[in-house]
Amino acid sequence: MVADEGEEQAGDALVAQRQAAGGAVRAQKRRPRRDGWSKADVGRFMAVLAETCNASEAARAVGKCRAGAYDRRRRDPAFARAWDAALDMGYAEIEAMLMREVLFGSETEEITLDGEGVVKARKVKRGRNLAIALRLLSFHHDRVLKIRAANDAGGDRPDSPDAVARVRRALEEIRRRRATAGA
Repeated sequence: MVADEGEEQAGDALVAQRQAAGGAVRAQKRRPRRDGWSKADVGRFMAVLAETCNASEAARAVGKCRAGAYDRRRRDPAFARAWDAALDMGYAEIEAMLMREVLFGSETEEITLDGEGVVKARKVKRGRNLAIALRLLSFHHDRVLKIRAANDAGGDRPDSPDAVARVRRALEEIRRRRATAGA
Protein backbone atom coordinates (compact mmCIF):
# COMPACT_ATOMS: atom_id res chain seq x y z
CA MET A 1 0.00 0.00 0.00
CA VAL A 2 1.42 3.37 -1.05
CA ALA A 3 0.53 6.59 0.74
CA ASP A 4 -0.01 9.88 -1.07
CA GLU A 5 2.54 12.62 -0.49
CA GLY A 6 1.79 14.54 2.67
CA GLU A 7 -0.33 11.69 3.99
CA GLU A 8 1.29 9.81 6.84
CA GLN A 9 0.05 6.37 7.67
CA ALA A 10 -0.26 5.08 11.20
CA GLY A 11 2.79 3.08 12.23
CA ASP A 12 5.05 4.79 9.67
CA ALA A 13 6.44 7.34 12.13
CA LEU A 14 10.21 7.29 11.98
CA VAL A 15 12.42 6.64 14.97
CA ALA A 16 16.01 7.75 15.56
CA GLN A 17 18.74 5.16 15.27
CA ARG A 18 22.48 5.53 15.82
CA GLN A 19 24.57 4.07 13.06
CA ALA A 20 28.34 3.71 12.80
CA ALA A 21 29.58 4.96 9.43
CA GLY A 22 33.19 5.64 8.45
CA GLY A 23 34.54 5.63 11.99
CA ALA A 24 31.87 8.10 13.20
CA VAL A 25 28.43 7.62 14.67
CA ARG A 26 25.59 9.46 12.98
CA ALA A 27 21.86 9.66 13.54
CA GLN A 28 19.53 8.11 11.02
CA LYS A 29 15.75 7.84 10.86
CA ARG A 30 14.15 4.49 10.15
CA ARG A 31 10.80 2.82 10.49
CA PRO A 32 10.29 1.14 13.85
CA ARG A 33 10.54 -2.63 13.92
CA ARG A 34 7.23 -4.40 14.16
CA ASP A 35 8.63 -6.65 16.87
CA GLY A 36 10.61 -3.88 18.60
CA TRP A 37 10.16 -2.46 22.06
CA SER A 38 7.44 0.19 22.35
CA LYS A 39 7.37 2.67 25.24
CA ALA A 40 4.48 0.68 26.67
CA ASP A 41 6.54 -2.52 26.44
CA VAL A 42 9.45 -0.89 28.26
CA GLY A 43 7.15 0.50 30.97
CA ARG A 44 5.42 -2.84 31.50
CA PHE A 45 8.75 -4.70 31.49
CA MET A 46 10.15 -2.37 34.17
CA ALA A 47 6.97 -2.64 36.27
CA VAL A 48 7.06 -6.44 36.22
CA LEU A 49 10.82 -6.45 36.84
CA ALA A 50 10.34 -4.20 39.89
CA GLU A 51 7.53 -6.44 41.08
CA THR A 52 9.30 -9.78 40.61
CA CYS A 53 13.07 -9.10 40.28
CA ASN A 54 12.87 -11.66 37.47
CA ALA A 55 13.95 -10.63 33.95
CA SER A 56 12.52 -13.80 32.39
CA GLU A 57 9.10 -13.14 33.88
CA ALA A 58 9.21 -9.47 32.89
CA ALA A 59 10.14 -10.34 29.29
CA ARG A 60 7.40 -12.96 29.15
CA ALA A 61 4.87 -10.36 30.36
CA VAL A 62 5.56 -8.14 27.34
CA GLY A 63 5.93 -10.97 24.82
CA LYS A 64 9.69 -10.60 24.37
CA CYS A 65 12.49 -13.07 24.91
CA ARG A 66 14.85 -12.78 27.85
CA ALA A 67 17.91 -12.67 25.56
CA GLY A 68 16.41 -9.69 23.70
CA ALA A 69 15.89 -7.87 26.98
CA TYR A 70 19.49 -8.47 28.05
CA ASP A 71 20.71 -7.40 24.59
CA ARG A 72 18.73 -4.16 24.80
CA ARG A 73 20.11 -3.60 28.28
CA ARG A 74 23.66 -3.98 26.95
CA ARG A 75 23.06 -1.59 24.00
CA ASP A 76 20.80 1.07 25.56
CA PRO A 77 22.19 2.97 28.59
CA ALA A 78 18.80 4.50 29.45
CA PHE A 79 17.20 1.06 29.43
CA ALA A 80 20.03 -0.26 31.62
CA ARG A 81 19.52 2.59 34.13
CA ALA A 82 15.76 1.94 34.22
CA TRP A 83 16.50 -1.78 34.68
CA ASP A 84 18.80 -1.01 37.62
CA ALA A 85 16.21 1.29 39.17
CA ALA A 86 13.48 -1.36 38.80
CA LEU A 87 15.75 -4.00 40.28
CA ASP A 88 16.59 -1.71 43.20
CA MET A 89 12.90 -1.03 43.78
CA GLY A 90 12.03 -4.72 43.65
CA TYR A 91 14.91 -5.62 45.92
CA ALA A 92 13.80 -3.00 48.46
CA GLU A 93 10.28 -4.43 48.36
CA ILE A 94 11.61 -7.95 48.99
CA GLU A 95 13.63 -6.65 51.93
CA ALA A 96 10.56 -4.89 53.36
CA MET A 97 8.37 -7.97 52.85
CA LEU A 98 10.89 -10.18 54.61
CA MET A 99 11.13 -7.73 57.51
CA ARG A 100 7.31 -7.68 57.83
CA GLU A 101 7.25 -11.49 57.80
CA VAL A 102 9.97 -11.70 60.46
CA LEU A 103 8.47 -9.04 62.69
CA PHE A 104 4.76 -9.78 62.39
CA GLY A 105 4.41 -13.14 60.63
CA SER A 106 1.55 -13.79 58.29
CA GLU A 107 -1.27 -16.11 59.05
CA THR A 108 -4.77 -15.86 57.70
CA GLU A 109 -7.78 -17.80 58.81
CA GLU A 110 -10.16 -19.13 56.19
CA ILE A 111 -13.65 -19.76 57.53
CA THR A 112 -16.16 -21.92 55.67
CA LEU A 113 -19.83 -21.42 56.43
CA ASP A 114 -22.67 -23.82 55.80
CA GLY A 115 -25.95 -22.85 54.12
CA GLU A 116 -27.36 -21.42 57.35
CA GLY A 117 -24.35 -19.20 58.08
CA VAL A 118 -22.93 -21.42 60.80
CA VAL A 119 -19.16 -21.96 60.86
CA LYS A 120 -18.48 -25.27 59.18
CA ALA A 121 -14.67 -25.28 59.16
CA ARG A 122 -11.67 -23.09 60.03
CA LYS A 123 -8.37 -23.32 58.26
CA VAL A 124 -5.19 -21.41 59.12
CA LYS A 125 -3.04 -20.49 56.13
CA ARG A 126 0.63 -19.63 56.45
CA GLY A 127 2.42 -16.88 54.52
CA ARG A 128 4.56 -17.06 51.40
CA ASN A 129 7.48 -19.37 50.83
CA LEU A 130 10.37 -17.26 52.12
CA ALA A 131 12.97 -19.51 50.51
CA ILE A 132 12.25 -17.91 47.13
CA ALA A 133 12.58 -14.40 48.55
CA LEU A 134 15.83 -15.30 50.29
CA ARG A 135 17.22 -16.78 47.07
CA LEU A 136 16.36 -13.61 45.15
CA LEU A 137 17.91 -11.46 47.86
CA SER A 138 21.15 -13.41 47.84
CA PHE A 139 21.25 -13.53 44.02
CA HIS A 140 20.88 -9.76 43.56
CA HIS A 141 22.54 -8.53 46.76
CA ASP A 142 25.95 -7.48 45.40
CA ARG A 143 24.49 -5.93 42.26
CA VAL A 144 21.92 -3.88 44.17
CA LEU A 145 24.57 -2.64 46.60
CA LYS A 146 26.63 -1.40 43.62
CA ILE A 147 23.56 0.30 42.12
CA ARG A 148 22.75 2.01 45.41
CA ALA A 149 26.37 3.11 45.88
CA ALA A 150 26.43 4.58 42.37
CA ASN A 151 23.13 6.40 43.00
CA ASP A 152 24.38 7.76 46.31
CA ALA A 153 27.62 8.95 44.71
CA GLY A 154 25.61 10.86 42.12
CA GLY A 155 27.61 9.40 39.24
CA ASP A 156 24.74 9.86 36.78
CA ARG A 157 23.95 13.38 37.82
CA PRO A 158 25.01 16.18 35.45
CA ASP A 159 26.45 18.15 38.36
CA SER A 160 28.52 15.27 39.74
CA PRO A 161 32.27 15.87 40.05
CA ASP A 162 32.93 13.25 37.38
CA ALA A 163 30.54 14.89 34.89
CA VAL A 164 31.95 18.36 35.56
CA ALA A 165 35.50 17.07 35.02
CA ARG A 166 34.48 15.44 31.71
CA VAL A 167 32.88 18.67 30.49
CA ARG A 168 35.96 20.69 31.45
CA ARG A 169 38.22 18.25 29.59
CA ALA A 170 35.99 18.48 26.52
CA LEU A 171 36.03 22.31 26.65
CA GLU A 172 39.82 22.33 26.96
CA GLU A 173 40.08 20.04 23.93
CA ILE A 174 37.81 22.36 21.93
CA ARG A 175 39.88 25.41 22.94
CA ARG A 176 43.07 23.58 21.98
CA ARG A 177 41.69 22.62 18.55
CA ARG A 178 40.48 26.16 17.88
CA ALA A 179 43.84 27.55 18.86
CA THR A 180 45.70 25.20 16.50
CA ALA A 181 43.19 25.81 13.66
CA GLY A 182 43.40 29.59 14.04
CA ALA A 183 47.23 29.70 14.19
